Amino acid sequence: MSTSPAPVPARRETIAGTGGVNLSCIVRNRDGDATPLLLVHGLASNARLWDGVADRLAASGHPVVAVDQRGHGRSEKPGDGYDFQTLTADLLALVDHYGWDRPLAAGQSWGANVVLELAALHPDAVSAVALIDGGTHDLADGFADWPTCEAALAPPPLDGMPAARVESHIRNSHPGWPEQGVEGTLANMEFLPDGTIRPWLSREDHMVILRHLWEHKPSTRFAEMSVPVLIIPARDESNQRWMQGKRDSVERAAKLLPRSVVHWIDGDHDLHAQHPDVVADLLDAATQPGFFS
Repeated sequence: MSTSPAPVPARRETIAGTGGVNLSCIVRNRDGDATPLLLVHGLASNARLWDGVADRLAASGHPVVAVDQRGHGRSEKPGDGYDFQTLTADLLALVDHYGWDRPLAAGQSWGANVVLELAALHPDAVSAVALIDGGTHDLADGFADWPTCEAALAPPPLDGMPAARVESHIRNSHPGWPEQGVEGTLANMEFLPDGTIRPWLSREDHMVILRHLWEHKPSTRFAEMSVPVLIIPARDESNQRWMQGKRDSVERAAKLLPRSVVHWIDGDHDLHAQHPDVVADLLDAATQPGFFS
């Protein structure tokens, strides 16, 4: 499955999440007979970052749904519901809508925290979860307090920036990425008629989610996890201090989790966009008998 397949026909569907909030999903191979996969993006991202992975999985027979989480992409943007209990309920609504029997749920960055919480709160809903460069450390451990975290991780003011400049920056910052990954990154923003951009996720909602993420403690979930966990962290040896902390958190998670497999990939934080072939192969393998033995 490592070769680049022809794009699989994909369609947008709108599904009601918690409280009737409309969630936009990209659906491929809905009637496939292999294990279904639910793909969940990170903070300020969108479902299209999964396009390359989703094409490969669908070509291998998996039904695949990538969701724009509430507040993101083409989904509805309510003023609340960004806590983990509501976010996991949104995912449950999708699983129920498609009539799936325990899919594998894969999440990247913040999305990894969401799918980990889904498995902790609703272990019968999924067969396994995959954490793509996220979900293995408590964000609060890296900051003295919330104001410090808030100042360090607040998003840059992108509203009103020229679209051409933003696109040029993204392309120059990701040399060697497949075009689907670049286009998926561009889809994090709304391109306006006046030639400027605006992130789909508002700054206000971004900061609300960041606060919930800062308060979330995935480390308290590891020992009680009853479903197997695939951990796919990004490796960047250019920052040894950062990498040591990441290695420590991944090692701690793997020791506490009853069943887990760790596979490091050299690359950027958005591994699913940068290396869709490798990520898709790992997700496909995680649905096969004996992978977590």
